[in-house]
Amino acid sequence: MEIPSSHPRYLSLMTRHKLVEGFRNGLTAPEGLIAHGRGEALDYLLGERTTEFAVRAQRAAAAALILAKRPVISVNGNVGALVPEDISGLGNELDCPLEVNIFHRTEDRVAKLCQVLRSSGCRKVLGEDPDERLPFLDHPRAVCCSGGIFSADTVLVPLEDGDRAEVLVKLGKRVITIDLNPLSRTARTAHITMINNIVRAVPELKEEVRSFKNGLEKGDLDESELEKVLADFSNIECLDGSLCIIRNGPL
Repeated sequence: MEIPSSHPRYLSLMTRHKLVEGFRNGLTAPEGLIAHGRGEALDYLLGERTTEFAVRAQRAAAAALILAKRPVISVNGNVGALVPEDISGLGNELDCPLEVNIFHRTEDRVAKLCQVLRSSGCRKVLGEDPDERLPFLDHPRAVCCSGGIFSADTVLVPLEDGDRAEVLVKLGKRVITIDLNPLSRTARTAHITMINNIVRAVPELKEEVRSFKNGLEKGDLDESELEKVLADFSNIECLDGSLCIIRNGPL
């Protein structure tokens, strides 16, 4: 059915529609639909907006990704279905690879997600030919590429599994995530957590990266200022602030 733009839940319904289409096209696992519904409930409690705490985390994430020597963006089925153009644009802005990494892994799903990213304009896509494994993990998300997640110093892992986030931190990588649950293991493990809906967080992060890069190119900004953004950032404060909004209401 065609959803009229005048519908009060238009954006929410369109997001659900994209996920269902992603499932029908073999991008999203059925479990991903459940995960989205859980996140959407928390988004209601946040007021379906980018909060001040998400903005702080977003700025820190942009600074960390620009300062990184080997940044990599991990992409799962929901990310590929919901924000393929924006996540591809973010990777291109950073000149870093996007690596498809999924829990319910089949080679067909990986190939389809890689194709979606390439058709969305991404210049560097990995995941179809993994040649390494992350230690301490027994499930398919351990499988990765030596030129991607395995050798990265900074990994953006939207909608992440907590156990892999813990392993990435244990391996000495800076971990950045996007999560609507400030109490999740991923949110608490990551160095930088954007408590936000991915459909807002990724395009806003892309614009933040672009703004910082423009400042560096024009000489209005230098790397020491980006380092200060990182040094002044407290993930715990942003998580606790987000939790307060959920507990007390967005108004």
